[in-house]
Amino acid sequence: MTTRVRAAAAADRDAIVALVPRLRAFGAAPLRPPEALDRAERETLERALAANAPDAALLVAEVEGLGVAGVAYAHGATDYFTGEPHAHLGILAVAEAAEGRGVGRALLEAVDAWARAQGHRYVTLNVFATNARARAVYERAGYAQDTLRYYKELAPHAPPAPPASDASHG
Repeated sequence: MTTRVRAAAAADRDAIVALVPRLRAFGAAPLRPPEALDRAERETLERALAANAPDAALLVAEVEGLGVAGVAYAHGATDYFTGEPHAHLGILAVAEAAEGRGVGRALLEAVDAWARAQGHRYVTLNVFATNARARAVYERAGYAQDTLRYYKELAPHAPPAPPASDASHG
C-alpha cells in the first residue's frame, strides 16, 4: 500500500475535518469536554487551510484505496526560555482504517523535512498524558519528554464565575 504526503488543498477540507474526532479517540481529556476539543481542532485546521501561512505546514497523507488517511499541522514557535525559533506539531491525526500502516510515521517524517527546510533545530509537540498510543508513536519517532504540565481542578464542573463589579465607581 502506497502512502503519499502532500500539502493540503481546499478540496481536502471535508476529509481533514472528518479526522477531527480521531484526536480524542484515546478517551476523555481532563478539564475539556469532547465538543470543545473537536471545535478547537476543527477551527485550527480550517484556519490553517484558509491561511496557507509561510511559517506553517498543513499536510495530508493519501493512502491508495483510502484517500486522505491522515493530517498533520505544524507551525513556527518560539522557545519560552531561549527565544529560539523551532517547529511545533500542533495536530496529527490518522484515520482508523489506516492505523498501523505507517501513515503517522510518514506524516512525522514530512513534518521533520518541513522543519529542517525552515531552518529549525527541533520540533515540539503536546500530547495528553493518557494518550498512550500517541506517546508510543512519538517516542518511536525519536521524541523525548521535555516539560511536564500539571493541573489541579479546584471546582469540578463549576461554571466560571462572572467578573466582580466594583460598585464604588458608579
